This record gives sequence, structure tokens and C-alpha cells, in this order.
Amino acid sequence: MHVKDQRPRKHVWPLQAMPLARAMSLAYALLILYVSLNPFDFDFQNGIAAWAWVDAPLPRFITLFDVSVNILAYIPFGFLLVFAAYPRWRNFVALGLAISLSALLAFSVETLQSWVLTRIPSLMDWWANIFGGLLGGLLAIPLGPEWLSGTAIRRRFDQWFGLNWAVCALFLLFPWSQIYPQSSWLGVGVWGHVIFGSIDWGTTVVNQVFQETLITGFCWLGVALLLSLGMRAKAPQWQILNGLLGLTVVLKTLFTALQFGWEFSFIWLTAGAFWGMLAAGIALYWALRFQQKTKCLLALFCLVSVTVAINIMPDNPYFILMLRHWHQGRLLHFNELMQWVSVIWLPLALIWMICNVTDFQSKH
Repeated sequence: MHVKDQRPRKHVWPLQAMPLARAMSLAYALLILYVSLNPFDFDFQNGIAAWAWVDAPLPRFITLFDVSVNILAYIPFGFLLVFAAYPRWRNFVALGLAISLSALLAFSVETLQSWVLTRIPSLMDWWANIFGGLLGGLLAIPLGPEWLSGTAIRRRFDQWFGLNWAVCALFLLFPWSQIYPQSSWLGVGVWGHVIFGSIDWGTTVVNQVFQETLITGFCWLGVALLLSLGMRAKAPQWQILNGLLGLTVVLKTLFTALQFGWEFSFIWLTAGAFWGMLAAGIALYWALRFQQKTKCLLALFCLVSVTVAINIMPDNPYFILMLRHWHQGRLLHFNELMQWVSVIWLPLALIWMICNVTDFQSKH
């Protein structure tokens, strides 16, 4: 046998479409539209032509923050488009597509901003967005298609979730649903008084530590069991879910510091939040051994119970005092988006559970 015959052959990645990348590209485009056009107060009779911003002079004051944000916002979009174009368009053809779609999306956003009272479209913003799409595409080309759905990431995904893409999406969205300030840590399903009405507790005193412990514990146990329903039986479910909880804690700490100051990074980590997470983690270790049908019923009970409790129990007075010192500033639109994520996460999760309830009953 010749020496050259013993050399490892170069792995050729299969020419298969990447639906996850395409879905993520579409989702990110919608995210850009939301952030760029919020609060959607359009005035089509303001007398400004749709293309006026193209010939308008550059803004008098241009800050490094604004330029950086416009560039950074489109880097992920250009990055994802290179993978979304695979396998029909690859390498620099895909890069050209990423730049073109970035330019088209940015052009549409700037044009629509002409009719939004609180927005000022600018040619500078458009060029910054295009440059961001270019940078994202240039970062994606050397990685190749195997990076996004290749050996490491795809194998790990298959080991954990199999084909349950919906559960994976819920899994990834959950940490972001906790960024918006809430009266109780991990509280999902906060719908105010829309459904449950307004309840006057008068002078009734409620033990806030006990209340938050129950809400945190029931919420995490319900969420974790719900996510476990979509995982493979052989996956290390307890470790994965604890990792998700750890990621949620890190993101909450980071964004709390950004919004309230670094000295208040752990202001949300109360005694009730700590004991609730600890109790739920211990209960989860044993609950994961139940059959699918039992876990489904227990998750449903926990989430429904915690939703009722969150919406009828009085808010933590310390939480209300904290909000008085909350200055959203440049994160105003981001916070509004995170608030929507916190509102819709539970309904989406319950819809998925209801649609798959027959599968849970058949699995043992």
C-alpha cells in the first residue's frame, strides 16, 4: 500500500439544504423590523416622500454608538444568510446574496421609518447596515456549512432533541423571557388584569419570601418538565435543564446590571428565588423519572397553578419600588420585545403540549 493511499480523505459536506438557517434568517429579519419600526406609530399623511431620506443630507451629529449598533445589528443577518443560501449558492455568490438582501431589508426599513414619528431615516444608517451584512457574510464563508449543522452542533442537537425543533425553539427562548423585570423570579404567564381582573387585597399581609418560593419552584418545575417531554429519553435531561437554568441566571444578571447598574446585578436573586430554584431542582431530579403522561400532567398542573398565582397575588412591594428607579434609556425597544417574549412563551409552550398530548400518552 502506498503512503499516499493512507492519507485521510477530505470530508465533502453533503449538498443538503439547511432549513434551520432559513428559519433563523426569517426570524431575525422580523426581529430587525420590530426593533426598527417600534412603536409602529405610522403617519402616512406627514407630507414626507418615501425616498426623501436618500437625498437628505447626513445627520448633523453622528455618534459612534449609533454607527456601531447599525453595523452590529446586521452581522448576524448576513452570517445566517450565507448558510440559508446553501447549497444552491455558495462562497462569494452566497456573500453577494447576503449583501443584497441586507441592503434590501435595510432600504425597506429606512423607507418605512419615513412615516414613523419617532424615527429618523438616514443614508448613513443604510450603508452601516450593508457593511454589517458584509461582515457577517465574510465571517460565515470560512466556517462552511458544517459549522451550523455539522458534526458537533448537529450531533449534540440530535442527542438532545431529535426532530423536535419546536422544543428546541422554546428551550432557546426561555432565558430571554426572563430578562424583562418581573415580580417573581422565573414567573411566566404574567398577563396583568386582562383575564383575571383586579383584586384588592386591602391590608392583607402576604409573606413575600414564601410566595416567591412557591412561584419560582412551581414555574421552574413546570417549565423543565415541559421541555423534557420533547427530549430524547437517553439525553442527560437533568444536566441539560440545569445548564439552561444557569444560562438564564447569567443573562438575567447581565441585563439587570445594564439596566439598573452593576451594583444591583443580583437584586433579583432574593431568598425566595434561591430556595424556589433549589427545591424545584431537587424535585425535578425525581420527577424526570416519571412516565411521559405523568410528566405532562404534572407540568400542566404546575404551569396553570403558577399562572393563577402570579396574576391574582399582590406584587412584591420591593419590586414596585425598584421599578421606580428603572431608566430603560437605549434599551427601551429591546425591553418591549423581551416583554412580548415573556408574555407569549407560556401560550406557545402550552399549544405545543396540547398538540402532542396523544404522543405523550402513547409513550411509556
